[in-house]
Amino acid sequence: MSVYVSVNDCFWQVTVPKGSLCNLNVEVDVGFPPDAVYNIVTDPDNRRVFKNIKEVISRKVLVDEGHRQVVDLEQAAIWKFLWWSGTISINVLVDQNRNDYSMKFKQTKTGFMRKFEGHWRVEPLFVDEATCYPFKPLTKEDYNMCTRGKGRIGSKVRLEQILQPAIVPPPPISWYLRGITAKTTEMLITDLQAETARIRGGYETEKSKEEIQEKTDKSFDLVANTNDIKERWSLRRKNAKQSHRRLIDC
Repeated sequence: MSVYVSVNDCFWQVTVPKGSLCNLNVEVDVGFPPDAVYNIVTDPDNRRVFKNIKEVISRKVLVDEGHRQVVDLEQAAIWKFLWWSGTISINVLVDQNRNDYSMKFKQTKTGFMRKFEGHWRVEPLFVDEATCYPFKPLTKEDYNMCTRGKGRIGSKVRLEQILQPAIVPPPPISWYLRGITAKTTEMLITDLQAETARIRGGYETEKSKEEIQEKTDKSFDLVANTNDIKERWSLRRKNAKQSHRRLIDC
């Protein structure tokens, strides 16, 4: 059985293979470049972003090759579904590779779950690709060339998860467990979108302040280059009012 759902620009595919609880595939577009999104996903302290991570019990780097790390990670995760909630400990081996912005994870200790594995993948999304028509850019270099370096780059984030319990419970218990899994994954994606929006909002605010300062500097340069005393005084008063208005708008 397969279910396809599109919610808030987020594409979901839920399949239920025989002998498995469910396979989840999620795809979402994020208005943030891949490197920045990948930093959020792989941040050792990302529990401040992902609210379903209660705590990091242990984290040990087994392999460190600069662009690639293999980490033994144990976390306490929070789950919620309808009026139920709880905490579960998960121990996974994480293989993260910045070269292709991928992160694979696989459960190392079996218990209630026989199999819990999946991967994150972040790919560049060429937002202004239409301006390159009829040329279709396949790489970032091609995209920068056809947009003259002005093309915006976002991210297409994909998350795949496979869950197989030691014993597949019958309905309606399996329905509840499937709902818990879907809800937990939804929380992850929602938190990721919220964090990118927060960072992007801070960047836009800082950018606006810089633009205001630049306009103010230009205005004062104009005043300095004006020889007429009355005209100079008039420009000073005008600039003071505009600066005050811009600060209020911010």
